[in-house]
Amino acid sequence: MTTHIDPSRENWQAFKDLPRDTPIHMLNLIKFRDLAEYPEGHPDHGKGLTGREAYAIYKRGFYRLVAKDGAAMVWEAPIECVVTGPADEWDEAFVMGYPNSSLFMAMVKNEEYVRDVVPHRTAALADSRLIRFRG
Repeated sequence: MTTHIDPSRENWQAFKDLPRDTPIHMLNLIKFRDLAEYPEGHPDHGKGLTGREAYAIYKRGFYRLVAKDGAAMVWEAPIECVVTGPADEWDEAFVMGYPNSSLFMAMVKNEEYVRDVVPHRTAALADSRLIRFRG
């Protein structure tokens, strides 16, 4: 099974090639690890956090960095059941809205985001999809 945590070079380039000054929505499909996998030396290594708990830490840090610039949750609800596809493929689904893709690109290059926030996402996820839509 192929998993995806970070974008490929080709997909990231396709994202960057699209207009940067229009609103976008990003569909997030998330599959958590049973236990978060923090690297040795990280303050949360060995604490026994679940993937869901580590992702909650990620989301708090993420929101703190982007909310002031107009990014916001557009839609989020608990998954009740899967009608088409494997029943256990995704643990969480939500849509984030951004005033433009430039904000998203600036966020992923933000030193604080990379240093303090991304490690929680990486530790938390077994698999993910991030799909851009016109806002």
